[in-house]
Amino acid sequence: MNSDSVDPRVSSELVQDARVLLDPYKDWAQGEGIPIHLDFGHNLLALETGLWDRYEAKGCFAHTHGAGDFMSNYVLEVPPSGKTKPVKHLYEMFCYVLEGHGSTKVWLPGGEIRTFEWGPKAMFAIPLNCQYQIFNSTGQNRVRVSCTNNAPITLNLYHNVDFVFNNPFEFPERMGAQKHFEGEGDLSAYTHSTGVKRNVWETNFVHDLTSFKLYELEARGKGSTNMSFILADGTMHAHVSQIPKGRYKKAHRHAAGTHVHAVDGEGYSLLWLEGDSEFKEFPWEHGFMYTPPYWMFHQHFNTCPNPARYLACSLGSRRYPFISLRRKSAEGAGSKSLQNGGRQLEYEDQDPRIHRKWLEAMKLSGVPSEMGEIFDEPHILQLPDEALTGVIKMPKSSGPAE
Repeated sequence: MNSDSVDPRVSSELVQDARVLLDPYKDWAQGEGIPIHLDFGHNLLALETGLWDRYEAKGCFAHTHGAGDFMSNYVLEVPPSGKTKPVKHLYEMFCYVLEGHGSTKVWLPGGEIRTFEWGPKAMFAIPLNCQYQIFNSTGQNRVRVSCTNNAPITLNLYHNVDFVFNNPFEFPERMGAQKHFEGEGDLSAYTHSTGVKRNVWETNFVHDLTSFKLYELEARGKGSTNMSFILADGTMHAHVSQIPKGRYKKAHRHAAGTHVHAVDGEGYSLLWLEGDSEFKEFPWEHGFMYTPPYWMFHQHFNTCPNPARYLACSLGSRRYPFISLRRKSAEGAGSKSLQNGGRQLEYEDQDPRIHRKWLEAMKLSGVPSEMGEIFDEPHILQLPDEALTGVIKMPKSSGPAE
């Protein structure tokens, strides 16, 4: 083929502005006309909101650097005695009530309606493509709801806003039992190959995450408790974990997009990539949310005199893992040591600065450590500052495919 030959598949006129590298989700978000906040994490109670025509309420996007390709978050704000416009969409969404009291009305396939009331620190899921409406039941205070969703993958997959928001297709298998809208559910359990037992609660609505019963998960640290949720038979995952008083969790890492909400207690989280010489620190108290970036170690620390809980939402449920990394997590990789091919950093392998920093924070809060059986705490506190500097030493770890 000589240089004068023309590919018959190519137009005779060269298009100068090819439509490439598009991001339909980003374009949609920018077109909604509300504030878009981008940071490592956010205090969702303090973010600026604006009028959102789609909901006829107020809202903002709470985007994060570690959100990845699949997940996102926005905040809905309903004024006193107000309500949103009825809305439906083809993306899944988990709602965590940051503040206020109200109710949610859901139109099920066939026209049946479910309504349930909630208060602060409740969690609920909207069954896929059901129309719903959120009400503020008080005349004095606003309602703020954190909405973690998989709109990015949905909008980028179909790149048609009308298809996503005005699709008549119904998913009756996603509704669940009537009791699932009343705060009740079904408990099940499974044990994966590592021997770690996971408990799963299937429902659509949890009244209060601070009092919900959790079960032992000591593979993540002594006294640690946990519950995984299957909400509205969804592909998204949620779990609640609790850190005991006087302790902290083991560090681990996973895929991007896990939106971590501090539910109660006080403390902080540390994040770092393997080989980093410094940590990133994020505060821990109700209202704060952040997403650990892909394959970044993160570790949660309780510094208050009470247990501390957090809610984590991500793509890939226990029932439908969706991506290989989530399937590995469901099989126990998140609670398996790096030394054994997992993703968890054991206490004995962590940088000594980590425990030293926590002991100093505990001293300020007046809460005694209950981890003396693991660490030689007097020795760590006596180490000179120069012994606590330098690159973090990590045991040899497996790659992301694990």
